[in-house]
This record gives sequence, C-alpha cells and structure tokens, in this order.
Amino acid sequence: MAQQALQMTRFNGLSLRTGLPLRHALWPAVAAYSTVLLLALILMHVPFSQDYVGADNDDTMRLIEVRNFLAGQGWFNLTEPRLGLAGGTLMHWSRLVDLPIAGLILFFGLFLEPLRAEAAALFVWPLFLAVPTLAAMGLAGRRMGGVGAMHVSLGLTSLLLVTSNRFLPGAIDHHNLQIMLVAIIAAMLIDRHNRAWSFGVAGLAVALALAIGAETTPLMAVACLVVAVLWAWHGMPFARPAAAFALSVTLGVSFAFFATVPPQRYAEITCDSLSLGYYGIASVGGGLLFLAALVASGQSRGVRFGVLGAVGAIVLGTALVLAPQCLGNPLADLDPMLKTMWLSGVIEARSSLAQLRTEPGTFGGFYAAGFFGMMVCAFRIARGDRSQRHAVLLAMILVSWLIALIQVRGAIFANLLSILPLSLLIIELRRRSNEDPENLGVGTVYILSALMAVPSVWAVLGVLSAEGTAGLTGRLRAEGQPTAARVVDDCTSETALHQLSGLQPGTVAAPSDVGTDILRFSQHRVLSAPYHRNQGGMLTELHIGLSTPREASTFLRGARVSWLAFCATNPQTRQIAEMKADGLYAGLMKGEVPAYLEPLPQPADSGLKIFRVLPDKL
Repeated sequence: MAQQALQMTRFNGLSLRTGLPLRHALWPAVAAYSTVLLLALILMHVPFSQDYVGADNDDTMRLIEVRNFLAGQGWFNLTEPRLGLAGGTLMHWSRLVDLPIAGLILFFGLFLEPLRAEAAALFVWPLFLAVPTLAAMGLAGRRMGGVGAMHVSLGLTSLLLVTSNRFLPGAIDHHNLQIMLVAIIAAMLIDRHNRAWSFGVAGLAVALALAIGAETTPLMAVACLVVAVLWAWHGMPFARPAAAFALSVTLGVSFAFFATVPPQRYAEITCDSLSLGYYGIASVGGGLLFLAALVASGQSRGVRFGVLGAVGAIVLGTALVLAPQCLGNPLADLDPMLKTMWLSGVIEARSSLAQLRTEPGTFGGFYAAGFFGMMVCAFRIARGDRSQRHAVLLAMILVSWLIALIQVRGAIFANLLSILPLSLLIIELRRRSNEDPENLGVGTVYILSALMAVPSVWAVLGVLSAEGTAGLTGRLRAEGQPTAARVVDDCTSETALHQLSGLQPGTVAAPSDVGTDILRFSQHRVLSAPYHRNQGGMLTELHIGLSTPREASTFLRGARVSWLAFCATNPQTRQIAEMKADGLYAGLMKGEVPAYLEPLPQPADSGLKIFRVLPDKL
C-alpha cells in the first residue's frame, strides 16, 4: 500500500519531500529549465560551428594555458614562453580555472584521442556552468517573490544566457564562472531569514571571484560593504550571518592566495590578479568584520556604525599602504599607442559614449534593463516593500551599471542582477492582470514590463530604430554564418595557418588578434597577442608596421623575428597602413617588398601572406 501511495504521489505530479506540486519545488523547476537551456545552447551552436574553441581570443589563450599545464608547466608558473619578447609573458589568469578544464580533458582522454578529448572538455565546461547559474537565479527569484518570481527569474535568466556568448560550447575564459559566482552571491545575500549558511556561501563565492579575475573586484567590494552595513543596522540578530560571511571571505581568499601565488611573489602588488594588495585588503576587512560581529553586535546602532567606520578607515588605510595604484584604473599605465590602436577597438572595453557613437542601436541592450531594475528597486525601498532585499540588489546593480558606463563588460552583471527585482514586478503585474482581465491598462503594463526586462528586446528595437530592418536582418545573417565564414579572407583558422606548421619554429610578427591562433596551431612564438601584460611585444609589432622599411629592419633584428605574417584585410594592419603611408605595412599593401623579406607561396585558401626574414639582409 505504501508503494502504491508513492506511485500515486508521483502520478499526481507532487514533490515527495514537500507534498507540493513539482512546479512549486526549486530543483524540478531548475532541471526543466536547464534542459531547455542546454538544448537551446547546443542547437544554436553545433549546426554552425566550425571550431570547438570559442570565438573569443581569451578562449584560445585559456586553451593554450591549459595545454601548457597538462604538458608539465608548473602550477605556479603562468608564463607563456612563446608570447612577447625574450622571456615570454607572465599571464594574469588563475590556475583555479585551468584545473577543472584540464581535469575534463584528462577524463575524456581515457576513451578519446587527444584532440577529441580536448573538444569534449571544451564543449562540456560552459554548459556545466550554466546549470548552477540557473539554479542560483531560481533560488534568488524564489527568495525574492515566491514560486511565481522563481519561474520568471528562471525564464529571464535562460533568455539572457542564450543571447550571450558566455555559455556557448567552447567558451572557456573565466567570464562565465564570474557570472555564476555573482548569481550565487546575489541569491545568498537576499535570504530574508538571514541564515548564516547563506552568508557563508556568499563569502566563499566572493573569495573565489577575487581569485579568478579582477574585473568583478568593485562588485565584490560592494557585496562586502552591503554585509557590513546590514550588520551595523541589525546588530545582534545579524551577528552570525556577518561573522560567517567575514570568516568565509578571510579563509577563502587566504586559501586562494597561498594556493595560487608562488612564494617568491608574495610581496608583489598586481592590480589585475590576486596578489598581496587584494589579499591584504580582503583579509584585513574580513578579519575586522568578524571581530566586530563577535564583540560589538550587542552595542547600540550608533556604536556599531562607529565601529564600522573605524573598520572602513583601517581597510582604506591598508589599501593606501599596500596598493594605492589599484584604487584607479588598472589599465591606466597602458602605453598611449596601445590605448589608441588596440584598447579602443576592444568591444567589451568600450565606454558607454563610445558604444553610443559606434553602435547606437545596441546601446539599450547594455544599459536599459539594468536602469529599469534600479528604478524598481528604488521605488520598492521608498515604499518599504521588502526593503532589505531591494537595497542589496540596488547596490549591486548600481555598481555594475556604473562600471558598464566605463567599460561595457560590466553590463552583463547589471542585466543579470536586474532580473531579480523585475521578476517580482512581472509576477505581481501578472496577478493583477489575471484578477482583472478586462483592464487593458494593467495587461499592457504587464506585457511591456516583461519585454523591458529582456536586454535583447532593447537591442532588437534599437537596431530596428537606428538601422531599419536591413540592419537587423544583416546582423542575424552574420550570426547564423559559420565562424570561419565571418573571418575576412580567413587569416586565423587552422586552414589559413597551416602553412606555418611546416616552417622552422621561430618568432612570428603578426597582428595581435592573430597571435593566439598562431600559438594554438603551431610551435612558433609570436610577438603580439591582445593582452595588456604583453605591452613590449605588441608595441614592437606596431612599430614594425609603422616604421619605414629601413627602420623596421632594426625592430625585426632586435626582436629576432624569423617570419612576418601579413594579413592585408586585418583591421589593425589596415589602420597602420593608413596612418603611415611610407611604413612597411603600407608598402606591403602595395606589393613593395624590401630585400630582407622573402615571400613564400600563398595558398589559395589563406588570407595570410608569410614572409621569411633574411637576417643577413637586415
């Protein structure tokens, strides 16, 4: 009889643990949405894919770093020896991201040949990260406004992940992991019961985010400030959550520092990776907040805020002593030539004004949903409606949105976090619309709010208004083409670079956005790839192209360049040729080849022209 009862429970679609309908439970809902999301990501990618590595240079560079690790490069050694000038380039990425990818490659290597194992690992990793991201946003939605908001949050998150390129198969840079961690932090910090375990998990996520990349550092700082202010406001009822968060941050960042930073670099200060600067600031702040929660939680609110002010002053003093340069733009010391000729062309590094000037149609997709979310949060706080949860989200959305004004890369976090207040708004408007179906005004507001919560809707409407239907269809057509078909004259694919594989390994001078592909498909080293720590190599390659043929020979000789890879359709190469009419690249555009360059036969299926550098004629 008991078995029959269980079967009947399953048949009626009830959760065995809670007795509620399955659609009310978090994990069945996450499983259903995850299945649809993963199928959508796969179907959007596989039919058109010509490569198992993502289209971003960072995906290729991450693969090279993982390959180095699997080939025996030390855990603490992040130098790419084949990039840049003599000695290579020390990368600023974390082995904590390399490790799981390398583990997947080894696992699939048990029953697949090496390249297929690599392809399988790169296929699985971003899809795997999509599931906990969706789960965190589902939990956050339920904590925000119950079952209805949970489903809206899951739906909006699925749309956001599908329309971004961060979770497509092959996307293995660390940005998808950062998105997942931000979703987890948000879900934990809006726990209305202020459970200690939620804030402990948030603290660990903050520590991991600090360890894997500096892009989210301002957002992590705001998350820490939010918890500190909540402690100062609530006092004793918030002592355990604050202590759990502070201890998790302190222990987590300590573990990450000693696990990933080699002893000889303990005293170094870097602003683009976890170093003594960020470690010192985070551990001092976390440790002091932990002590404050232990000894001052029972004091009056005024005293607690006074203690918090003292803690803040000490943390600020620590930052000024250890890493004052990290309080500004970490790319402030970038060479002006690189800012003009490289950074200004990096889409994710554009400012809001640059984005509005170059692609006004897509502007709303970056900024509108986040702004809408902030307005909703402010309205709720003013009305005293779930004020703490909305205040937490307002602070996190605001800092992400402000970062996006400087560099559009911050927009993904603002758009993600805005889903939570907007989910609550949408489900409440839906209820009102259902209660009064004849009220067209309420129904219209509900539909418009649902549409306004989707960044891609803003982008589509913006492109239509700025470029018309021709602009929209052109973009869709370009997105639907295989990756290789979008490469002008193909200078970066394996086919285009195959000619290099048969040449004696040496140093190649090539455009920066071709450099990572040369590293991937050959044993050559390259002067240039688009990474700010490789300023010397990037500048050398630019000067080679800008200099007159006689002057260029000096740079070629000094950098010991063996091969020059020339792509006439490369945007940076064209820019260099236009800037300096008597420069080497301008001459090569016109077919003027100096005596020290020997042209090799160019395959019909490659847009890359290879020249042998003749040392005796330099």
